[in-house]
Amino acid sequence: MSAVNWLNGEAFTVLDQHIKWSDMIGNTIGLIALALGWRRSIWTWPAQFVSGLILFVAFAAGHLSGSAGKQVVVMVVAAGGWLAWTRGRQQAQDGSIAVRFATWRERAFLLGGAALGTVAVAGLFTAYPALSWDPWPDAYVFVGTVVAMYAQARGMVEFWFAWLLVDVVGVPLNFANGYAFSGFVYVIYGALVLWGLRDWWLRSRLSVKPVLEGATA
Repeated sequence: MSAVNWLNGEAFTVLDQHIKWSDMIGNTIGLIALALGWRRSIWTWPAQFVSGLILFVAFAAGHLSGSAGKQVVVMVVAAGGWLAWTRGRQQAQDGSIAVRFATWRERAFLLGGAALGTVAVAGLFTAYPALSWDPWPDAYVFVGTVVAMYAQARGMVEFWFAWLLVDVVGVPLNFANGYAFSGFVYVIYGALVLWGLRDWWLRSRLSVKPVLEGATA
């Protein structure tokens, strides 16, 4: 049995939901990556890369091209995020990554990109049904993930809001397509996202305070 076949095999059943090894392992590592991101640890990026690789195997086998493509984006952005953070472009005094709120122009860019991207990708999936069995939600999750990870790599607090919006659609999409563990984990993601949002929000205020004090000195 190949590693891919084993990953896509059934691990166990809970409440009549069949749990796949790839779904369980990939999402467990994803939870670790999210916790590392909350702590602004650079190791969030290698963890996200490994999680994306395993979940790509899971979703590609389930004919969810948007969700599989999302994992490719996760891996690409994880590599880029690792490079950006190691170069110290936004290093804080304690060695972690300084965070901030996006400007209104950046927010407009994120929202506009999310809307246009979802329409474009959903149109592609609708034109080629073999790519996705649920074109619109699949496209939404794919594009929302791109937006969230871009904002995370830039140290924007808004990336947590983007993840919340992805979770709203991701939970029912995963349960409907047999990825029960992903559905359960997305619920946990929601709680961690709220926790991380609070932490980044407070830290963004702390990073702004010295600047304001310097301006009034």
